[in-house]
Amino acid sequence: MPAERGATADGGRWLDYVLPLRWEDDTGLDELTGYLRTLTPHARVIVVDGSPAALFARHARHWRGLVTHVRPDPALRYANGKVAGVTTGLRLARAERVVIADDDVRYDGAALADVHSLLDHAHLVRPQNHFDPLPWHALWDTARTLLNRCFGADYPGTFGIRRALFEEMGGYEGNVLFENLELIRTVRAHGGVEARPLGLYVRRLPPDAGRFWSQRVRQAYDDLAQPLRLATFLAVLPAGATALLRRRYAPPAAAALLAVALAEAGRRRSGGGRVFPWAASLFAPVWVLERGVCAWLAVAAALRGGVPYAGRRLRVAAHSTRTLRRRARLRGQRGGSGSLAARKPIALCEPSQNGLADEAPHRHSATVARPGSTTVPS
Repeated sequence: MPAERGATADGGRWLDYVLPLRWEDDTGLDELTGYLRTLTPHARVIVVDGSPAALFARHARHWRGLVTHVRPDPALRYANGKVAGVTTGLRLARAERVVIADDDVRYDGAALADVHSLLDHAHLVRPQNHFDPLPWHALWDTARTLLNRCFGADYPGTFGIRRALFEEMGGYEGNVLFENLELIRTVRAHGGVEARPLGLYVRRLPPDAGRFWSQRVRQAYDDLAQPLRLATFLAVLPAGATALLRRRYAPPAAAALLAVALAEAGRRRSGGGRVFPWAASLFAPVWVLERGVCAWLAVAAALRGGVPYAGRRLRVAAHSTRTLRRRARLRGQRGGSGSLAARKPIALCEPSQNGLADEAPHRHSATVARPGSTTVPS
C-alpha cells in the first residue's frame, strides 16, 4: 500500500473497515482473527459485535489491541440488527472512506485499495463477491450471481461508502429485510453516485448446506422490493406446469437453455471466468425453478403479515426509490442536520473490555458462512 495512503487528515488511517456480526458459536473465531490481522495494516477495523455476553467477552480477549470492538448502540432498536451494527460503526469511523463488510467477506490489500480509489468519484462502491471454496450449494447460489451480472450487478455482502454522505442521509432505514438494497436506494435518493465495478472481485466464504436451505424463502422475499423481478418469478411455476400438462416439453427445455446462456453471459463479463467456474452456469435453471417456488411462498408470507424474522414478522423488504426520494426532500425541507456524528453516544467510544451495554439487536439472518453472519444475498 502506498505510504501516502497510510493516514488521513484527521490522523486516522486512510480507510475504516466496519464489520457487524452476531455469532451464536465461535467455530470460526481463529480464522476470523487471522483475517483481522491481515486487515490492520490497511485499515482501522471496527467490529460491532451483537453476540451473547460470553462470546462477546471471548472476542474482546482475542481482539484486544487489534481492532475497535464494541456493542451495537442500544438506542438503535432496529428490527434488522445488521443496520444497527453498520450505523454504530459509521458513528465511530474517523476516515472519510469506509468499507462495510459481513463477517464472511475476505478482502485483500489490492481490493481495499481499489475501493479506496473508486471512492474518489463515487459515494457508494458495490464490489462483486465470489464464493471460495465452492461446494455444490455455493455453485447453486453462484448461478443467482451470474444471472444478476447478466442483467446489471449483483448484491454483495460488502460496500465502500463515503462517510459524509452517510451522515448527511442520517443513515438508512433499519426495519426492512433487504437492507443492502435499502442502502443503495437511499444513497441514490440523496443524489449519491454509485460505482458498480463488475471486475472488482472480493472473496466470500460459502454457507453450510443447512444454512443455505434455511434461507430460500427469506431471500425470495427480497423480490417484493422489485415488482418486475417478482412477477417474472411468479410466472415460472404456472408457465412450466401449463407446458407439462399439455405435454409441450420444448418450451421448458428452451427456457432452461436460455437460463444457462444468460448465466454464462454474466460469468464472462469483466473477466468473471477467473473466479466463477463454468459449472455454476449449469445451475441456473435449478436456481430459477427454486426462486419460482419460493416466490409464491414469499407472497404467502407477505399476506400473513411478513416473513418471520428474529421472533417477529418483517413486512417491508425495502422501500421504493420514490418513497426514499420523498423522505429525502422532506428531510431537506425540515433542515435536518443528518449528522450521525452529532448524535454519537459517548459510551460508544469506549472499548469492549470497559463494558458497554449488554443488550444486542437481533442479527439479520442470511445465507452465511456460519451462524451469525449478516449477509443479504438476493
